[in-house]
Amino acid sequence: MIIPIAAGLYIALILGVVAFHVALIAGAPWGYLTQGGQHRGRLPLRNRVAAGVSIALLLCMGAAIASTAGFAPSAPAWIGWATVGVQALSTLANWATTSAPERRLWAPINTVMLAAALCVVTQA
Repeated sequence: MIIPIAAGLYIALILGVVAFHVALIAGAPWGYLTQGGQHRGRLPLRNRVAAGVSIALLLCMGAAIASTAGFAPSAPAWIGWATVGVQALSTLANWATTSAPERRLWAPINTVMLAAALCVVTQA
């Protein structure tokens, strides 16, 4: 019973983060909340491209957890564990960033995402 809840939570949060990145690409003035908080206002083009790459990675991570939870066609188990590894690195980076606004927003979200992903891969 816990796997569908954890996977659903993870996927919902992934979609929220993807929406954030789409807004950045479209020019939302939230540069201070991403990529180390180095850009006030809109991200420069190069950083918007990085946001696009992040979208692709996030969608793959969401698909991996969905597959591990049985929501999507089966993928090898290591894919779920690889997602946990990437999520752990992202979580650590967000807790370690010198950007206080970025840390306050993303560190808790990434921590919940890491816990949900761990729950899925260890219970599946």
